[in-house]
Formats: sequence, C-alpha cells, structure tokens
Amino acid sequence: MSVSSNLRKKVLHVVGGMNVGGTETMLMNLYREVHKDIQFDFISYYNKKAYYDEEIEALGGKVIRLNAPNKVGAIKAIKDLIRVIKEEGEYEAIHAHTLFNCGIAMIAAWMAGVKVRVSHAHTTLDKKDNFIKKVYTNSMIKVIRIFSTNFLACSHNAGKYLFGESIGKNKKYKRLPNYINYKKIINCNDNNNLRKELGLKRDDILIGHIGRFMDAKNHKFIIEIMSYLVKKNKKIKCVLVGHGHLKKEIETQVKCYELEENILFLGIRNDIPEILNNLDLFLFPSIYEGLGLVLLEAQAARIPCVVSEAIQPEADLGLGLFKMLTLKDGVEKWSETILNSLNCNEKITKEQITKRFEIAGYNIKTITKELMNIYKVSY
Repeated sequence: MSVSSNLRKKVLHVVGGMNVGGTETMLMNLYREVHKDIQFDFISYYNKKAYYDEEIEALGGKVIRLNAPNKVGAIKAIKDLIRVIKEEGEYEAIHAHTLFNCGIAMIAAWMAGVKVRVSHAHTTLDKKDNFIKKVYTNSMIKVIRIFSTNFLACSHNAGKYLFGESIGKNKKYKRLPNYINYKKIINCNDNNNLRKELGLKRDDILIGHIGRFMDAKNHKFIIEIMSYLVKKNKKIKCVLVGHGHLKKEIETQVKCYELEENILFLGIRNDIPEILNNLDLFLFPSIYEGLGLVLLEAQAARIPCVVSEAIQPEADLGLGLFKMLTLKDGVEKWSETILNSLNCNEKITKEQITKRFEIAGYNIKTITKELMNIYKVSY
C-alpha cells in the first residue's frame, strides 16, 4: 500500500466486479481523487482477478471477494457482508452499485450498524422479467427504500427504475453525474497510432463501439449494420473494444457474415482516449442503458454518435454530435444515418466542449465534494 490506511476514513463499495466499464471507471476516477484522505474497499462478486484490482490495492484499498447472492442466496449473502463489515473495521458508509441486490447490502449495513447506506442506480433494464423475477425486484425496491439513507442515480430514468416512480419526491434522492476525465480526451494528441497498429489505410473509415459483450449492448445489431455498410463501402471498418460472455458468439457472427477484414476485436484497452481520437463515428445501439458514460467520452473526442432511444437525455451534451434512432427503425435507416453522419464537418472547439461539461455538472471537484458530504467525511 502506498498510503497508510490507519490515517484514513473508510468507505465500502459493493460491486459486481472491478473490470472495465462505465460504473467502474467512475469509481476509479473518484478514488484517484480522494485516496490520500479516504480508503475505498470493494466487495466484489467477481471470483477472478479484475482489471482494476491492482490499482485499488496500490491506492491503499482492499478487494474482498464474496460469492454472489444468486449463488448462495440472500440470507447467506447478508451474513457474509455483515461478517466482512465487522472484520474490516469501521466504515463511514456502505455504497452499493449492484442494482436490485443493493437491498442485500443495505440490510447488511443496517444490521452491522453502518449509519450511511447509499444505493446507486446505474442502469435501466427492459421490463420483460418473468413472474418470479418481478416478485424479487419489487421486494428489493421496497427493501432499498426502507434501509437506504441515500439514493443516487446516473440519470433520472435509472433512479425511477431502481427506486420506484415516486423517488423524485424523496429529499434523500439525487442525480449524481458520472465523472469522466474529459480534459484528458480533449487534449489527447494521438498521431493515428491505432490506425497504424491495425494496418489501416489513410482513406479507411473507422467506426467504433466500446462496451461489454452482453445483450444490452446489442452487438448483433452492430454486425448487421456493418454488413450493410460494407456492401456500400468496403473501406468502412469497425473496432469493438471490451470483453464479456457473448464475445465468442459475436466473433462467430462476424465469420458468418464474412466480415473478418472489416470488424476488429481489440479486447480490454487502457488507451481509450487514443482510440476515440482515431474514430470517425461512434455507434451505440443499446437495448437499455443507465447513462452511457462512454458517450460522454466520445463527445469529448468530438466524434459524431449514432445512438438508440435507450440512451438517457442527460448523455447528450448539446454539441450537435447526437443522432438518435429507435431500434425499430431497422438496419437500413441506421446505416444511412451513419453514412450521412460521416459527412458531418462541423467544427467544435475545446472551449465549447469544456463549457458543456461544466454546465452539465461533470466536474470532478464538485462531484467528489457532494459524495463526501453524503458519506459525512472530510475531503
């Protein structure tokens, strides 16, 4: 550890795992900002070493792996959390990021005597749950409302999804903008290194998508769109950045469409600003989405974004870079919109981008101060 944990207040975050993703990126940005004063520990339901684990430990935090509630049951999961809270010492706050399983963390924190208990909504899912799932989610909404002291959401729709339609009336509810290091993206001076790495020609057109390989991100639709686009222009390429359980299935789909030369899988990367600054367009046809943090990053890179109606209004910074379509519009309309967007030559200055981020509240100092006030710790 680089910093003595004995001198710092402690906050426990409950997460699915600390791999690369919007929520995880936000948490790490916050931890880098406060690590000298506050220790973040993480309950992880991911049973393998995750992308950010080493950095968390280098900053002085702990990663504590537990079995997921869906594997051991709610009662055992609550007992495990109580045990960890008591063994690891006093926590000023418990901050859960696990959707409806936030209820489990809130009960455990309440039983362990933690005074500040924060539930955080990061996504909106579709409503096609079976009966048993609906019973569970409705029960968890009630549990979260009873045992949480504070409610946070990346967007108002995400807040209503996790906490109920009436949450906006609750004085303890707040939309907390997800912070990204947009200045790093704005000031990125990449000399087409990604294009050189991939062996692309000067006149190749590069579309990009960054996200986990999961149903919500709709990679299958991306492949269908690319099949249409390549028939129009063989110089169009697409990079897919990320990992996930559906990756092999998507790779198979790419082979079936004979698009191996046009769709490139980059895996997990730590050079997102550089990747974004090499793209001509960002494609994001999510089926559901809490906010779409990567869309903020894409706008910071000044690239046009073609997105689905699932994207929350808060994600559009008003720079004229957004084109929103419904998934029902189909492959042809999406593809033609992409082709039209590629011809957009609107010039956006660094000053315009910075101003939009500041107006929207994406300021690390402001966000951190608000969160520390909720935790009731000095910063």
